[in-house]
Amino acid sequence: MDLRKLKKLIELVEESSIAELEITEGEEKVRISKSGSGVQNYAFMPPGMQPVMSPVQQQAPTPRSETANNNGSSAADKNAIPDGHIVKSPMVGTFYRAASPGASAFVEVGHRVKTGDTLCIIEAMKLLNEIEADKDGVIKAILLENGQPVEYGEPLFVIQ
Repeated sequence: MDLRKLKKLIELVEESSIAELEITEGEEKVRISKSGSGVQNYAFMPPGMQPVMSPVQQQAPTPRSETANNNGSSAADKNAIPDGHIVKSPMVGTFYRAASPGASAFVEVGHRVKTGDTLCIIEAMKLLNEIEADKDGVIKAILLENGQPVEYGEPLFVIQ
């Protein structure tokens, strides 16, 4: 697939309301997806480099428990998210606080961030997606541990 055609497809996806487009021409396969948070993924797989999918038994995610305990308060009160602006995951993947295992974390609790600063990386389908701050402020809470799986819309950080 030539570069002009690929650029045109990317432009069409960006201008439309569709979130993802996948096209197969012969042995070439292109997948273009976008999300509302400004994070975009583009993947091109040349022939012979197609991913191998193995059957995996998938369980439905268990919802966060908010059942009341004996004293009338909910179990969610113990794990309550602090007040402030919540940065949510724009995709499903694996949460990483640093660029590599030995590197220092992008941010720590108490760090001041500006809009556009990298907060973490979410790995999705072997693509590393930098998640950026969408608000100026101070990191009040980091809600996940390094290497944890993350769901779409799951809270990642609290910025005050």
